[in-house]
Amino acid sequence: MSPPVVLLKGSDPVLLNDAAVEVLSDLLGDRDRNEVVDHFGGDEFELAEPIIAASAMSMFGDRIIVIRQAGRFGVDAQVPLMRYLDDPNPTSTVLVVWDKPLAAGATSAPVPKKLVEAVKAAGGTVTDCDVAPNAKLRQGWLDEHLADASVKFLPATKTMIGERLGEDVSRLPGLIRLLESSFAAGSKLAPDDVEPFLTTAGSVAPWDLTDAIDKGDVATAVTTLRRMTGGGERHPLQVIASLNTHFARMLRLDGAGVRDEKAAAALLGMKGSTYPAKKAMEQGRRLGSERVADAIRLLATADVDLRGATAIPGETVLEVLVARLARLSGSARGGARR
Repeated sequence: MSPPVVLLKGSDPVLLNDAAVEVLSDLLGDRDRNEVVDHFGGDEFELAEPIIAASAMSMFGDRIIVIRQAGRFGVDAQVPLMRYLDDPNPTSTVLVVWDKPLAAGATSAPVPKKLVEAVKAAGGTVTDCDVAPNAKLRQGWLDEHLADASVKFLPATKTMIGERLGEDVSRLPGLIRLLESSFAAGSKLAPDDVEPFLTTAGSVAPWDLTDAIDKGDVATAVTTLRRMTGGGERHPLQVIASLNTHFARMLRLDGAGVRDEKAAAALLGMKGSTYPAKKAMEQGRRLGSERVADAIRLLATADVDLRGATAIPGETVLEVLVARLARLSGSARGGARR
């Protein structure tokens, strides 16, 4: 049975986001998010709005009310929530995420002690998503999360990850998701397998990314992506637009019957060099219709996620997408390269 209210707090926005995604997933189970969840977030809504939604009796099963940016509500504004906790609706679960407002420079007020006490008194749970600064406790936290992954880590790999992340443990959830998308479940990862996914460097050209994807080279593709979004400061939506263009060319050429790069360039409306058309034609043939369609579906899902369908950071969404696209290309070549 789900608790009537779940309160998540913490100073690291990435860990807080990741915890919110995990808790919501656990609460949902196999139910349809669109039918079950009422989401309230941003800097415009009043706290009374989600409380009204939580208080309403549902004829279609239990509901989940998500309240984000709760850190912007002062003591007076919290009154509707405090009153609700006196007698919570048994058909609703309220997920309160104490993250800061979205406005630039805004800060989050600390979680009031009275609110924590009220949540617990109502039968709810309060989770601090921060990781202890103590090195031993931090390594224990890392080991626990690594043990839950579908891939396995050699002892030396765990040590390397802990040393490389240091206090920046908020990178771990994204790293695990990326490795799970890049390697088969049950794979035992050595330090050399993981090391490329932990590096950062300067910017590169967009075609370096698509070349690595087309070769099925997962590690190089992800490293290149990080150089684009890090040193290159490209927005995730700019990167996915480039990837959409790359695979849309293959989709347009698929089944068109073009026999050479000039015909391909003409069909795609390209002027000047026909080399990009040649690459699209050859890679599209290598992938085949089914894999091209799979790539388009992956891109569509990631595009929706980047526009707010998930709380997962945009950089992580892109990294998982790129790893999956590279594995798709690698399967057409007889196995993705690590």
